[in-house]
Amino acid sequence: MTPIRLAPSILAADLGRLAEEIARAEAGGADLIHIDVMDGRYVPNLTFGAGVIAAARKATGLPLDVHLMVVQPERYLEAFADAGASNFTFHPDATRHVQRQLVAARELGMRAGLALNPASPLTLVAEVLDDVDLLLLMTVNPGFGGQHYIAAANDKIRRARALLDRAGGRIWLEVDGGITPETIAAAHDAGADTFVAGSAVFGALDPANALRELRRKGAVNV
Repeated sequence: MTPIRLAPSILAADLGRLAEEIARAEAGGADLIHIDVMDGRYVPNLTFGAGVIAAARKATGLPLDVHLMVVQPERYLEAFADAGASNFTFHPDATRHVQRQLVAARELGMRAGLALNPASPLTLVAEVLDDVDLLLLMTVNPGFGGQHYIAAANDKIRRARALLDRAGGRIWLEVDGGITPETIAAAHDAGADTFVAGSAVFGALDPANALRELRRKGAVNV
């Protein structure tokens, strides 16, 4: 069975109490803090930039898992590295030279990640696996939190797991979208090892307990 890493997304947190929200996530055993960056172009929503990444870095020593839903992610490489990003994950259809940006992220000391939308094929990552540290599969259409998990994603997770295992198994397989106590076990059973959860954590009365419940449910075989 693959490990379980939990990455609560501050997209659903109370940003007026960001440090406190992150502390509550840490108390629940969070492994990473997930930060969604949206530019209003690649997706309709507009969210965080380097300032929020820097604020989160001051609030925690946990890795900052930054997911860019932006056009030309290469424009943010140095600023986000300087702000304290640990993982730099972008969409391959948002830039012209994917492999170049993966190498650049690593050279700046970040883990290099690629994110695939529900309709994006695994072939988009297959040719650059040597330069990838993290594959993020969207299990909702990107842009907004609180959406329902696309059940058909489980088959894609299985195929991604097989692809990554053939490449040596060092690449993290992350899923993002609709992760709840009701959906995490099937995604984990399919081969995902890293789970982004926003509303299920920060929308709960006790975010720390919500994270513990996600880990417990994720470990159940389905």
